[in-house]
Parts: sequence; C-alpha cells; structure tokens
Amino acid sequence: MTQSVQDPMAVKAAVQAHYGKAIRAGSSCCGGETSTEILLHGAETLASLPEGVVTTSFGCGNPLALASLAPGEVVLDLGSGGGLEVLLAAQRVGPTGFAYGLDMTDAMLETARANASKAGATNVDFLKGDIEAIPLPDHSVDVIISNCVINLVPDKSLVFQEAFRVLKPGGRFSVSDIVFDGDLADLPVSEAQLRAALSWAACFAGALTRNEYHTMLTEAGFERVDLLVTQRYTLDDLRAQGSEMLVGLPDEVLPLLEGRVTSMTITAWRPLA
Repeated sequence: MTQSVQDPMAVKAAVQAHYGKAIRAGSSCCGGETSTEILLHGAETLASLPEGVVTTSFGCGNPLALASLAPGEVVLDLGSGGGLEVLLAAQRVGPTGFAYGLDMTDAMLETARANASKAGATNVDFLKGDIEAIPLPDHSVDVIISNCVINLVPDKSLVFQEAFRVLKPGGRFSVSDIVFDGDLADLPVSEAQLRAALSWAACFAGALTRNEYHTMLTEAGFERVDLLVTQRYTLDDLRAQGSEMLVGLPDEVLPLLEGRVTSMTITAWRPLA
C-alpha cells in the first residue's frame, strides 16, 4: 500500500524549507503558552541537559516514555531534528549504549551536532539521509523512535520496510505520529480534496489512517502492532497549526473533522525469528 502523492520531491523540499527555517528561528510546531518540549518531556527532564542546549521540539508526543530504553541499547531516532530526543535517549542507554539521529535537513543536523557538543555526549551520532533509506546496516538497532515525522514522508511503506531491516530480531518500534482515526471514505469530499486543504509541513496532509498504519507495519513484517490515541485535534487546533485552507472545504465537512485528526503512539515489534 503506497499513499498517493502528486509530487513527492516537492513535498520533501517544502518540508525541508519549513523546518530549516523553524529551527533557525527557534520556534516549536505547536505554539501555545507552554513550549512544546516542556509539554512533551517535562521541565525536570529538560533540566538534565546542560545550559545552552537548544531544546526546540517539533513533535506531537513522547515516544521515549513508551520505548522503555535500557542501558546498553542502540537507539535510532527517525527525523531527529535538533537532537533533543537523541540526547535524552543517550542518557538512558548510558555509556554502553548508543543513540543515532537521522535527518535530511542541514540546519537540523547543524543544531543537533552543536547540542551534542555542548552536552559532551560521546555516545551519539547524527546522520544525514532520508528515513526511507536508513544509512545503517541490517540488524544494527534495538529500538526505533520518531516524533511526528513519518507523516511527512511521501512513501511510508519504505520507512516501515527500512525500520524492519535495521532492527535486530526482537527489536521494537516506538513512535508518535499524526494519524487519522477513521475512514476518510465516509466524508462528503474526496480524500484528495481533504489533503489539499491541509498542510504537509504542519503534519496533517500526509497522515495515514489508523487502518493504513496498522496494515503497512504488518506488511513490513512487524507484529504486536498497537496504536493508541493521545490527543484529538479540534478545528481550531488544525487552523492554528498551519491548515488555514480548511476554510475552502464545504461547511458540512468541518464538523466531521472534529477529533478525527489525532496524535497517536504506535508500537510494533520485529519477530525474534
């Protein structure tokens, strides 16, 4: 199953431009009185990082809370941004473990590497590349995390296949992402019209449905797939986060979107054999 996208390269370029500008400006994705990173990780957790580390987050959840990282494990963060969660993961796996970050945006990698230097982190590495083609060997990672990034990728099936490839047997996939809860076919507009009225960079236009997510992970080889809603977005939330074009949708569609776009935590396991 491959999500239909008119111009994947244009989508990637728009995402790179948006997040490159955002990290330079120091802005988070979700706005509000309290910063996204404090909402997701808590002030106490962020206080464990040294002064001067840029903690800007563009996430929609806290995959670290679900990942249950253990000392000595190897962790990979898909779409690692400014490196906040890589540094937090590195603390949890300790000096015998290792944390990789993978991102395609130069400005993000520059910030992440500067953060690692400020933190004195020696068990981290930030790689440039696409999450559809992970530059790591087969069976090299214990845990994959990601925070509101997979929805930005035009071909999610490649992401899941690559995640399965690099995970060790028994390895786990623990991510937060934007997901449609429900079937889009029951709306009085086409799926293409709906996605055109949403923003890719704001994480909504590229979101899979819950069933699509489950199916793609299963087809990639994962088992024990579970998706749990952590937040349901109101229309005001969608508009505030960059989906101004919702005003172009018919009035009868708008109430049907209330709560249908969600943040979810998604877990899955690579079988032992």
